[in-house]
Amino acid sequence: MLRILNKIRKTSIVTEPRPTTGEAALDEISERLREGVARRFRGSLAIRAVDAGSCNGCELEIHALNNSFYDVERFGIHFVASPRHADLLLITGPATVHMETALLRTYAATPDPKLVVAVGDCAACGGEFGCSYASRGGIANVLPVDAVIKGCPPTPQALMEGLLEALEKPRR
Repeated sequence: MLRILNKIRKTSIVTEPRPTTGEAALDEISERLREGVARRFRGSLAIRAVDAGSCNGCELEIHALNNSFYDVERFGIHFVASPRHADLLLITGPATVHMETALLRTYAATPDPKLVVAVGDCAACGGEFGCSYASRGGIANVLPVDAVIKGCPPTPQALMEGLLEALEKPRR
C-alpha cells in the first residue's frame, strides 16, 4: 500500500488537459444549435443513437456531448431509447449485413419528419471495413442520409457542427 501511495506522490496528477478549442467558437456553435433546434423542432430535439457495427469510438464522443463541458441538454437536445420518440437518428459504424434489417426497421419506426446523420468515417464510407461480405459500407448504402460527420472519431464539437448542418438543411 505504501509503495503505491509513494508512486502516486512521485508521479503527480496524470490527466488529459482541458480541450483547447476556442470557447468563443464553441459558444457560437452552441447558440446556432439552440436556434436551429428552436426553429425546426420547436425547442426539443430527440435523438436516437444507433450503433450499426462500430468500434465504439464514436459512441464515446457522443456520450461526451452530455458531460458538463458540452451539455447539449441545455439546447433542448436529448437522447431517447426508442426510435418512435426520435426526431433524428445518429448512426455510427458501417452498415453491417446483420444490422441492415434493424436499421431499416428503426428508420421505418421513426416518425416523419426525420433526419439521419452518419457519424464517423465508418458510417460515411465504410472506413476501415469498406464494403465486403459482412459490410454494406457507409450508411447511405442502406438509408437516406441528411448529414455526414467526418472523423475517426469526430470530436464533440464536430458532432455539434454536424447536428447543426443537419438542422440547417432543407427538408427532404
